[in-house]
Amino acid sequence: MTRRTLLIGAGAGVVGILLASCTPEPAPTPTPDRSPTPQPTAGSITPAAFARSSWATDSFALGAASFTPVGTQGSARDALAEPIDGRLFLAGEATDAEAPGTMAAAVRSGERAAGQLRRAADDGERVAIIGAGLAGATAAALLVADGLQVTVFEARDRIGGRIHSVVDEKAWPFPAQLGGWLIGASDVALLDELNRLDVRTATLAGSLWRSTDGDVDAVSTEPVQAAIAAAQQGLEDASVEDALTAAGADPAEPGLAALLASVAASSGADPASLSTWFPPSLPPDESTAPLGDLTPTIEGLLEGAKLSLSSPVSRVAYDESGVSLGIASGESLSFDRVLITVPLGVLKSEGLQFAPALPFGHRGAIADLGMGQIETIWLRFDDPLIAAAPETDDDADATADETGPAIWHVVGGDALIRTWYNLAPVTGENVVVGIVGGEAAEKFAALDDQKALEAAIDSLGPFLASSS
Repeated sequence: MTRRTLLIGAGAGVVGILLASCTPEPAPTPTPDRSPTPQPTAGSITPAAFARSSWATDSFALGAASFTPVGTQGSARDALAEPIDGRLFLAGEATDAEAPGTMAAAVRSGERAAGQLRRAADDGERVAIIGAGLAGATAAALLVADGLQVTVFEARDRIGGRIHSVVDEKAWPFPAQLGGWLIGASDVALLDELNRLDVRTATLAGSLWRSTDGDVDAVSTEPVQAAIAAAQQGLEDASVEDALTAAGADPAEPGLAALLASVAASSGADPASLSTWFPPSLPPDESTAPLGDLTPTIEGLLEGAKLSLSSPVSRVAYDESGVSLGIASGESLSFDRVLITVPLGVLKSEGLQFAPALPFGHRGAIADLGMGQIETIWLRFDDPLIAAAPETDDDADATADETGPAIWHVVGGDALIRTWYNLAPVTGENVVVGIVGGEAAEKFAALDDQKALEAAIDSLGPFLASSS
Protein backbone atom coordinates (compact mmCIF):
# COMPACT_ATOMS: atom_id res chain seq x y z
CA MET A 1 0.00 0.00 0.00
CA THR A 2 1.33 3.45 -0.86
CA ARG A 3 1.48 6.36 1.55
CA ARG A 4 -0.97 8.25 -0.70
CA THR A 5 -3.47 5.37 -0.59
CA LEU A 6 -3.26 5.29 3.19
CA LEU A 7 -3.77 9.03 3.41
CA ILE A 8 -6.87 8.97 1.23
CA GLY A 9 -8.32 6.04 3.14
CA ALA A 10 -7.74 7.65 6.52
CA GLY A 11 -8.86 11.12 5.54
CA ALA A 12 -12.18 10.87 3.75
CA GLY A 13 -15.28 11.53 5.83
CA VAL A 14 -14.02 10.36 9.20
CA VAL A 15 -16.41 11.03 12.09
CA GLY A 16 -15.20 9.87 15.48
CA ILE A 17 -14.58 11.07 19.00
CA LEU A 18 -11.67 13.07 20.28
CA LEU A 19 -8.32 13.09 18.48
CA ALA A 20 -5.68 15.70 17.90
CA SER A 21 -1.98 15.61 17.24
CA CYS A 22 0.56 15.12 19.96
CA THR A 23 2.01 18.14 21.70
CA PRO A 24 5.54 19.32 22.41
CA GLU A 25 6.33 20.61 25.88
CA PRO A 26 9.60 21.19 27.72
CA ALA A 27 8.95 18.78 30.62
CA PRO A 28 7.81 15.35 29.37
CA THR A 29 5.05 13.53 31.21
CA PRO A 30 4.32 10.51 29.01
CA THR A 31 0.85 9.03 28.83
CA PRO A 32 0.89 5.60 30.50
CA ASP A 33 1.50 2.85 27.95
CA ARG A 34 0.86 -0.14 30.16
CA SER A 35 -1.99 -1.37 32.29
CA PRO A 36 -1.70 -0.61 36.03
CA THR A 37 -1.83 -3.70 38.22
CA PRO A 38 -5.40 -4.04 39.52
CA GLN A 39 -5.78 -3.96 43.28
CA PRO A 40 -8.74 -5.44 45.16
CA THR A 41 -11.64 -3.04 45.56
CA ALA A 42 -13.39 -2.87 48.87
CA GLY A 43 -16.64 -4.84 48.96
CA SER A 44 -16.73 -5.31 45.20
CA ILE A 45 -15.32 -7.27 42.28
CA THR A 46 -11.79 -6.91 40.97
CA PRO A 47 -10.97 -6.70 37.25
CA ALA A 48 -8.27 -8.89 35.76
CA ALA A 49 -6.84 -5.84 33.97
CA PHE A 50 -7.46 -2.14 33.68
CA ALA A 51 -5.95 0.80 31.83
CA ARG A 52 -6.80 4.49 31.95
CA SER A 53 -5.98 7.65 30.05
CA SER A 54 -4.52 10.80 31.58
CA TRP A 55 -5.01 13.55 29.02
CA ALA A 56 -5.86 16.21 31.59
CA THR A 57 -2.52 15.81 33.36
CA ASP A 58 -0.46 14.97 30.27
CA SER A 59 1.76 17.99 29.61
CA PHE A 60 1.77 17.13 25.90
CA ALA A 61 -2.03 17.43 25.73
CA LEU A 62 -3.47 19.39 28.69
CA GLY A 63 -6.93 18.25 27.71
CA ALA A 64 -8.63 15.92 25.30
CA ALA A 65 -10.34 17.94 22.55
CA SER A 66 -11.36 21.49 21.79
CA PHE A 67 -14.96 22.67 22.08
CA THR A 68 -16.80 25.89 21.30
CA PRO A 69 -17.85 27.69 24.51
CA VAL A 70 -21.08 29.66 24.61
CA GLY A 71 -20.52 33.14 23.14
CA THR A 72 -17.57 32.15 20.96
CA GLN A 73 -17.76 32.93 17.26
CA GLY A 74 -17.21 30.14 14.74
CA SER A 75 -14.69 32.38 12.98
CA ALA A 76 -12.26 31.75 15.85
CA ARG A 77 -11.21 28.44 14.33
CA ASP A 78 -10.70 30.00 10.90
CA ALA A 79 -8.56 32.70 12.52
CA LEU A 80 -6.44 30.07 14.25
CA ALA A 81 -5.90 28.30 10.92
CA GLU A 82 -4.49 31.37 9.15
CA PRO A 83 -0.83 31.08 8.03
CA ILE A 84 1.57 33.52 9.65
CA ASP A 85 4.01 35.46 7.44
CA GLY A 86 4.23 32.51 5.07
CA ARG A 87 6.44 30.76 7.64
CA LEU A 88 4.14 29.30 10.30
CA PHE A 89 1.20 27.04 9.48
CA LEU A 90 -1.19 25.59 12.03
CA ALA A 91 -3.13 22.32 12.00
CA GLY A 92 -4.92 20.13 14.52
CA GLU A 93 -8.58 19.52 15.29
CA ALA A 94 -8.98 22.94 16.96
CA THR A 95 -8.39 24.65 13.60
CA ASP A 96 -11.28 22.83 11.89
CA ALA A 97 -14.68 24.53 11.97
CA GLU A 98 -16.62 21.61 10.48
CA ALA A 99 -16.23 18.96 13.20
CA PRO A 100 -13.68 20.06 15.81
CA GLY A 101 -12.51 17.46 18.29
CA THR A 102 -12.75 14.57 15.82
CA MET A 103 -10.44 12.40 13.77
CA ALA A 104 -12.01 13.89 10.65
CA ALA A 105 -10.99 17.36 11.81
CA ALA A 106 -7.41 16.30 12.48
CA VAL A 107 -7.09 14.78 9.00
CA ARG A 108 -8.73 17.73 7.23
CA SER A 109 -6.56 20.20 9.11
CA GLY A 110 -3.41 18.36 8.10
CA GLU A 111 -4.51 18.36 4.46
CA ARG A 112 -5.41 22.06 4.56
CA ALA A 113 -2.21 23.20 6.26
CA ALA A 114 -0.05 21.06 3.97
CA GLY A 115 -1.68 22.71 0.96
CA GLN A 116 -1.12 26.19 2.38
CA LEU A 117 2.53 25.43 3.09
CA ARG A 118 3.17 23.84 -0.29
CA ARG A 119 1.83 26.88 -2.12
CA ALA A 120 4.24 29.10 -0.19
CA ALA A 121 7.30 26.83 -0.44
CA ASP A 122 9.86 26.35 -3.17
CA ASP A 123 10.85 22.89 -4.32
CA GLY A 124 13.16 21.05 -1.97
CA GLU A 125 12.66 23.29 1.06
CA ARG A 126 13.31 22.03 4.57
CA VAL A 127 10.09 21.81 6.56
CA ALA A 128 9.53 20.97 10.23
CA ILE A 129 6.31 19.49 11.56
CA ILE A 130 5.71 19.65 15.30
CA GLY A 131 3.72 16.61 16.36
CA ALA A 132 3.38 13.04 15.04
CA GLY A 133 -0.32 12.67 15.67
CA LEU A 134 -2.91 12.28 12.95
CA ALA A 135 -2.80 15.92 11.78
CA GLY A 136 0.99 16.03 11.63
CA ALA A 137 1.29 12.63 9.99
CA THR A 138 -1.34 13.52 7.38
CA ALA A 139 0.54 16.70 6.50
CA ALA A 140 3.86 14.84 6.42
CA ALA A 141 2.54 12.33 3.89
CA LEU A 142 1.43 15.08 1.51
CA LEU A 143 4.56 17.19 1.84
CA VAL A 144 6.91 14.24 1.39
CA ALA A 145 4.95 13.22 -1.68
CA ASP A 146 5.51 16.74 -3.06
CA GLY A 147 9.27 16.44 -2.65
CA LEU A 148 9.89 18.59 0.41
CA GLN A 149 12.42 17.61 3.08
CA VAL A 150 10.26 16.91 6.11
CA THR A 151 11.35 16.43 9.72
CA VAL A 152 8.70 15.55 12.30
CA PHE A 153 9.43 16.40 15.94
CA GLU A 154 7.52 14.31 18.44
CA ALA A 155 7.62 15.14 22.14
CA ARG A 156 6.64 11.67 23.28
CA ASP A 157 8.59 8.47 22.80
CA ARG A 158 5.82 7.14 20.55
CA ILE A 159 3.85 8.34 17.56
CA GLY A 160 0.09 8.72 17.35
CA GLY A 161 -0.74 11.61 19.64
CA ARG A 162 -4.15 10.86 21.04
CA ILE A 163 -4.46 7.71 19.05
CA HIS A 164 -3.01 5.48 21.73
CA SER A 165 -3.31 1.72 21.36
CA VAL A 166 -2.05 -0.19 24.40
CA VAL A 167 -0.80 -3.54 23.12
CA ASP A 168 -0.39 -6.04 25.96
CA GLU A 169 -1.37 -9.59 25.01
CA LYS A 170 -1.23 -10.77 28.61
CA ALA A 171 -3.66 -8.10 29.81
CA TRP A 172 -5.86 -7.51 26.77
CA PRO A 173 -7.27 -9.81 24.08
CA PHE A 174 -7.15 -6.78 21.76
CA PRO A 175 -5.44 -3.40 22.27
CA ALA A 176 -6.98 -1.05 24.81
CA GLN A 177 -7.64 2.26 23.09
CA LEU A 178 -7.04 5.20 25.43
CA GLY A 179 -7.64 7.92 22.85
CA GLY A 180 -9.64 8.30 19.66
CA TRP A 181 -11.14 4.98 18.57
CA LEU A 182 -14.91 5.05 17.99
CA ILE A 183 -15.82 5.57 14.33
CA GLY A 184 -19.17 6.75 12.99
CA ALA A 185 -21.23 4.31 10.95
CA SER A 186 -20.97 6.51 7.83
CA ASP A 187 -17.16 6.55 7.76
CA VAL A 188 -16.86 4.08 4.93
CA ALA A 189 -13.42 5.24 3.78
CA LEU A 190 -11.78 4.80 7.17
CA LEU A 191 -13.46 1.45 7.70
CA ASP A 192 -12.20 0.29 4.30
CA GLU A 193 -8.70 1.38 5.25
CA LEU A 194 -8.82 -0.55 8.51
CA ASN A 195 -9.96 -3.59 6.56
CA ARG A 196 -7.00 -3.25 4.21
CA LEU A 197 -4.74 -3.13 7.26
CA ASP A 198 -6.47 -6.25 8.63
CA VAL A 199 -7.61 -4.33 11.70
CA ARG A 200 -10.59 -6.15 13.20
CA THR A 201 -13.63 -3.99 13.94
CA ALA A 202 -16.92 -4.45 15.75
CA THR A 203 -20.21 -2.54 15.56
CA LEU A 204 -21.47 -1.29 18.92
CA ALA A 205 -25.23 -0.81 18.91
CA GLY A 206 -28.19 -0.98 21.26
CA SER A 207 -28.50 0.93 24.52
CA LEU A 208 -29.36 0.01 28.07
CA TRP A 209 -30.43 2.70 30.55
CA ARG A 210 -30.34 1.52 34.14
CA SER A 211 -30.64 2.89 37.65
CA THR A 212 -30.12 1.13 40.94
CA ASP A 213 -33.83 0.22 40.78
CA GLY A 214 -33.52 -1.52 37.41
CA ASP A 215 -34.02 -0.71 33.73
CA VAL A 216 -35.50 2.65 32.77
CA ASP A 217 -36.90 3.93 29.49
CA ALA A 218 -34.35 5.11 26.94
CA VAL A 219 -33.90 8.87 26.83
CA SER A 220 -34.55 10.45 23.42
CA THR A 221 -32.23 13.09 21.98
CA GLU A 222 -35.15 14.86 20.29
CA PRO A 223 -35.91 17.29 23.15
CA VAL A 224 -32.24 18.32 23.21
CA GLN A 225 -32.22 18.81 19.46
CA ALA A 226 -35.42 20.86 19.64
CA ALA A 227 -34.08 23.04 22.46
CA ILE A 228 -30.87 23.72 20.52
CA ALA A 229 -32.82 24.57 17.35
CA ALA A 230 -35.03 27.01 19.28
CA ALA A 231 -32.03 28.67 20.94
CA GLN A 232 -30.33 29.15 17.58
CA GLN A 233 -33.11 31.56 16.62
CA GLY A 234 -32.11 33.96 19.41
CA LEU A 235 -30.11 37.15 19.04
CA GLU A 236 -27.46 35.90 21.45
CA ASP A 237 -25.79 32.54 21.86
CA ALA A 238 -27.09 30.43 24.75
CA SER A 239 -25.61 27.41 26.48
CA VAL A 240 -27.12 23.99 25.95
CA GLU A 241 -28.15 23.99 29.62
CA ASP A 242 -29.93 27.36 29.31
CA ALA A 243 -31.62 26.24 26.10
CA LEU A 244 -32.99 23.14 27.82
CA THR A 245 -34.22 25.17 30.79
CA ALA A 246 -35.91 27.67 28.47
CA ALA A 247 -37.64 24.77 26.73
CA GLY A 248 -39.07 23.58 30.06
CA ALA A 249 -36.65 20.69 30.61
CA ASP A 250 -34.70 20.04 33.79
CA PRO A 251 -31.03 19.21 33.02
CA ALA A 252 -30.76 17.66 36.49
CA GLU A 253 -33.55 15.12 35.82
CA PRO A 254 -31.78 11.74 36.09
CA GLY A 255 -32.51 10.47 32.59
CA LEU A 256 -31.63 13.74 30.86
CA ALA A 257 -28.55 14.10 33.07
CA ALA A 258 -27.38 10.67 31.89
CA LEU A 259 -27.84 11.73 28.25
CA LEU A 260 -25.97 14.99 28.85
CA ALA A 261 -23.17 13.03 30.52
CA SER A 262 -22.84 11.09 27.27
CA VAL A 263 -22.63 14.38 25.36
CA ALA A 264 -19.90 15.56 27.74
CA ALA A 265 -18.06 12.26 27.22
CA SER A 266 -17.78 13.00 23.50
CA SER A 267 -17.41 16.80 23.55
CA GLY A 268 -15.32 17.22 26.70
CA ALA A 269 -17.56 19.92 28.18
CA ASP A 270 -20.67 20.20 30.31
CA PRO A 271 -23.95 21.65 28.94
CA ALA A 272 -23.46 24.88 30.88
CA SER A 273 -20.38 25.63 28.75
CA LEU A 274 -21.42 24.36 25.32
CA SER A 275 -22.65 26.74 22.64
CA THR A 276 -26.00 26.18 20.93
CA TRP A 277 -24.95 28.23 17.89
CA PHE A 278 -22.09 25.77 17.37
CA PRO A 279 -23.42 22.73 19.24
CA PRO A 280 -21.70 19.42 19.91
CA SER A 281 -22.72 16.22 18.17
CA LEU A 282 -25.28 14.14 20.04
CA PRO A 283 -24.54 10.45 20.75
CA PRO A 284 -24.99 8.25 17.64
CA ASP A 285 -27.15 5.14 17.60
CA GLU A 286 -24.15 2.99 16.78
CA SER A 287 -20.38 3.23 16.37
CA THR A 288 -17.62 1.01 15.04
CA ALA A 289 -14.82 0.05 17.40
CA PRO A 290 -11.41 -0.94 15.98
CA LEU A 291 -10.08 -4.00 17.81
CA GLY A 292 -6.50 -3.80 16.61
CA ASP A 293 -3.39 -1.66 16.89
CA LEU A 294 -3.98 1.70 15.17
CA THR A 295 -0.32 2.74 15.26
CA PRO A 296 0.50 1.28 11.80
CA THR A 297 -1.92 3.78 10.27
CA ILE A 298 0.26 6.63 11.55
CA GLU A 299 3.46 4.82 10.61
CA GLY A 300 2.31 4.58 7.01
CA LEU A 301 1.62 8.30 6.84
CA LEU A 302 5.06 9.15 8.27
CA GLU A 303 6.91 7.03 5.72
CA GLY A 304 9.61 9.09 4.03
CA ALA A 305 9.80 11.79 6.70
CA LYS A 306 12.62 12.07 9.20
CA LEU A 307 11.18 11.37 12.65
CA SER A 308 12.68 12.64 15.89
CA LEU A 309 11.03 11.11 18.97
CA SER A 310 11.35 12.42 22.53
CA SER A 311 12.06 15.85 21.06
CA PRO A 312 9.71 18.43 22.57
CA VAL A 313 9.91 21.86 20.95
CA SER A 314 9.83 24.73 23.43
CA ARG A 315 10.30 27.80 21.20
CA VAL A 316 9.49 28.87 17.65
CA ALA A 317 11.28 31.98 16.34
CA TYR A 318 10.45 33.21 12.85
CA ASP A 319 11.20 36.06 10.45
CA GLU A 320 11.36 36.65 6.71
CA SER A 321 14.44 34.44 6.38
CA GLY A 322 13.05 31.29 8.00
CA VAL A 323 12.19 29.56 11.27
CA SER A 324 14.32 28.49 14.22
CA LEU A 325 13.09 25.77 16.58
CA GLY A 326 14.32 25.57 20.14
CA ILE A 327 14.36 21.95 21.30
CA ALA A 328 14.02 21.27 25.02
CA SER A 329 17.40 19.51 24.93
CA GLY A 330 19.02 22.87 24.17
CA GLU A 331 19.47 22.47 20.43
CA SER A 332 18.40 25.14 17.96
CA LEU A 333 17.52 23.99 14.45
CA SER A 334 16.70 26.04 11.35
CA PHE A 335 14.03 25.35 8.70
CA ASP A 336 12.40 27.20 5.88
CA ARG A 337 8.90 26.72 7.27
CA VAL A 338 7.15 24.96 10.14
CA LEU A 339 3.75 23.31 10.50
CA ILE A 340 2.50 23.29 14.09
CA THR A 341 -0.03 20.70 15.28
CA VAL A 342 0.04 21.26 19.04
CA PRO A 343 -3.32 20.86 20.80
CA LEU A 344 -5.20 23.91 21.99
CA GLY A 345 -4.48 23.08 25.62
CA VAL A 346 -0.76 23.64 25.16
CA LEU A 347 -1.30 26.83 23.17
CA LYS A 348 -3.53 28.14 25.96
CA SER A 349 -0.91 27.31 28.58
CA GLU A 350 1.85 29.03 26.57
CA GLY A 351 3.81 25.80 26.75
CA LEU A 352 5.15 26.65 23.29
CA GLN A 353 6.74 30.10 23.06
CA PHE A 354 6.72 32.21 19.89
CA ALA A 355 9.08 35.02 18.89
CA PRO A 356 7.60 37.34 17.85
CA ALA A 357 4.30 36.63 19.60
CA LEU A 358 1.48 35.22 17.52
CA PRO A 359 -0.79 37.81 15.85
CA PHE A 360 -3.72 39.16 17.85
CA GLY A 361 -6.23 37.17 15.80
CA HIS A 362 -4.54 33.90 16.70
CA ARG A 363 -4.15 34.81 20.35
CA GLY A 364 -7.79 35.86 20.54
CA ALA A 365 -8.90 32.56 19.05
CA ILE A 366 -6.76 30.60 21.49
CA ALA A 367 -8.24 32.53 24.41
CA ASP A 368 -11.85 32.18 23.22
CA LEU A 369 -11.93 28.48 22.35
CA GLY A 370 -12.23 25.86 25.08
CA MET A 371 -10.17 22.74 25.76
CA GLY A 372 -12.37 19.91 26.94
CA GLN A 373 -11.63 17.03 29.27
CA ILE A 374 -12.33 13.40 28.37
CA GLU A 375 -10.90 10.36 30.11
CA THR A 376 -11.25 6.67 29.30
CA ILE A 377 -10.93 3.56 31.45
CA TRP A 378 -10.82 -0.03 30.21
CA LEU A 379 -11.71 -2.95 32.48
CA ARG A 380 -11.42 -6.68 31.75
CA PHE A 381 -13.09 -9.25 33.99
CA ASP A 382 -12.63 -13.01 34.22
CA ASP A 383 -16.39 -13.54 34.54
CA PRO A 384 -19.26 -11.93 32.60
CA LEU A 385 -21.01 -8.83 33.86
CA ILE A 386 -24.68 -9.69 33.68
CA ALA A 387 -27.00 -6.96 32.43
CA ALA A 388 -30.43 -7.90 31.12
CA ALA A 389 -31.42 -6.37 27.80
CA PRO A 390 -34.35 -3.94 27.89
CA GLU A 391 -37.78 -5.26 26.91
CA THR A 392 -38.96 -3.33 23.84
CA ASP A 393 -40.48 -3.84 20.41
CA ASP A 394 -38.35 -1.13 18.84
CA ASP A 395 -36.45 -2.42 15.81
CA ALA A 396 -33.16 -0.93 17.00
CA ASP A 397 -33.49 -2.55 20.39
CA ALA A 398 -34.58 -5.81 18.77
CA THR A 399 -31.19 -5.92 17.09
CA ALA A 400 -29.57 -5.18 20.43
CA ASP A 401 -31.52 -8.05 22.03
CA GLU A 402 -29.81 -10.51 19.71
CA THR A 403 -26.33 -9.59 20.85
CA GLY A 404 -26.89 -7.66 24.07
CA PRO A 405 -26.84 -3.85 24.31
CA ALA A 406 -23.38 -2.37 23.79
CA ILE A 407 -23.98 1.13 25.19
CA TRP A 408 -24.79 1.42 28.88
CA HIS A 409 -26.08 4.57 30.58
CA VAL A 410 -26.09 4.98 34.35
CA VAL A 411 -29.22 6.86 35.42
CA GLY A 412 -29.40 8.60 38.79
CA GLY A 413 -27.22 8.11 41.83
CA ASP A 414 -23.77 9.61 42.21
CA ALA A 415 -21.86 7.62 39.57
CA LEU A 416 -18.79 9.44 38.31
CA ILE A 417 -18.79 7.56 34.99
CA ARG A 418 -22.23 7.36 33.37
CA THR A 419 -21.36 6.17 29.85
CA TRP A 420 -20.05 2.65 29.24
CA TYR A 421 -19.38 0.47 26.23
CA ASN A 422 -19.87 -3.25 26.72
CA LEU A 423 -17.63 -5.15 24.28
CA ALA A 424 -18.65 -8.64 25.40
CA PRO A 425 -21.57 -9.15 22.98
CA VAL A 426 -19.44 -8.43 19.90
CA THR A 427 -16.08 -9.83 21.02
CA GLY A 428 -16.86 -12.62 23.46
CA GLU A 429 -14.49 -10.95 25.92
CA ASN A 430 -15.60 -9.49 29.25
CA VAL A 431 -14.34 -5.97 28.54
CA VAL A 432 -16.14 -2.73 29.34
CA VAL A 433 -14.97 0.78 28.53
CA GLY A 434 -16.01 3.84 30.52
CA ILE A 435 -15.81 7.33 29.04
CA VAL A 436 -16.30 10.46 31.13
CA GLY A 437 -16.20 14.11 30.12
CA GLY A 438 -16.33 17.65 31.42
CA GLU A 439 -16.14 18.37 35.15
CA ALA A 440 -16.56 14.68 35.97
CA ALA A 441 -13.50 13.90 33.82
CA GLU A 442 -11.47 16.46 35.75
CA LYS A 443 -12.47 14.78 39.02
CA PHE A 444 -11.66 11.36 37.59
CA ALA A 445 -8.26 12.50 36.31
CA ALA A 446 -7.33 13.75 39.80
CA LEU A 447 -7.78 10.27 41.31
CA ASP A 448 -4.89 7.86 41.75
CA ASP A 449 -5.18 4.46 40.06
CA GLN A 450 -6.74 2.74 43.06
CA LYS A 451 -9.35 5.45 43.60
CA ALA A 452 -10.07 5.59 39.87
CA LEU A 453 -10.65 1.84 39.82
CA GLU A 454 -12.95 2.04 42.82
CA ALA A 455 -14.90 4.90 41.19
CA ALA A 456 -15.29 2.84 38.02
CA ILE A 457 -16.56 -0.24 39.89
CA ASP A 458 -18.97 1.90 41.89
CA SER A 459 -20.28 3.45 38.68
CA LEU A 460 -20.94 0.00 37.26
CA GLY A 461 -23.03 -0.88 40.33
CA PRO A 462 -26.46 -0.87 38.61
CA PHE A 463 -25.20 -3.44 36.10
CA LEU A 464 -23.29 -5.58 38.58
CA ALA A 465 -26.38 -5.79 40.79
CA SER A 466 -28.12 -8.03 38.28
CA SER A 467 -25.53 -10.74 38.84
CA SER A 468 -26.24 -11.01 42.56
